Amino acid sequence: MSKTTKAVAKKQVKTKASTEKGTAKKSISKNYVYAFGKKTDGNATMRDLLGGKGANLAEMASIGLPVPPGFTISTEVCGYYYDNGKTYPASLSKSVLKAIKQIETQLGKSFGGRSNPLLVSVRSGARDSMPGMMDTILNLGLNDVTVEGLAEISGNPRFAWDCYRRFIQMYGDVVMGVQARSEEEDCLLYTSDAADE
Repeated sequence: MSKTTKAVAKKQVKTKASTEKGTAKKSISKNYVYAFGKKTDGNATMRDLLGGKGANLAEMASIGLPVPPGFTISTEVCGYYYDNGKTYPASLSKSVLKAIKQIETQLGKSFGGRSNPLLVSVRSGARDSMPGMMDTILNLGLNDVTVEGLAEISGNPRFAWDCYRRFIQMYGDVVMGVQARSEEEDCLLYTSDAADE
């Protein structure tokens, strides 16, 4: 990494724009998405910007280890979100779509495509390890259509549907806050409902 790139990365992390009260605070960095894989935008020195996992994935990819392609959304997005009324930077959605297209190209798969679906995992990351902050979501990209494609590709419908079930369960828990109920709770609820009739 050149001295200029290191200086820019350091500046992105350390600089915080201050504005008058009531106006949105903006980050100096316009790049919120950092790719890793055949094209890698970061390295291990960028922990403050990419989080621990993101910086390590970028480093492993840049030294030639066989890391599946992906991208990291910078830690600046979290700051932006809370500084701007729980909204995201306007450019984020377009940058994420571009990063997904790059992954599709590298792997020859299609996100949301039935014949060869691209599935991704979503992992949280911070500068320092924070166990228990957010669980991983696996198999993002599975839906009622792509699960059929996964069943055909794998030759194992049970595997495909189990992956889909786990995706729904993880998404429900992590994103929607829906907690799993035990069989005992279901029995008690059923017994209580029957008693009320």
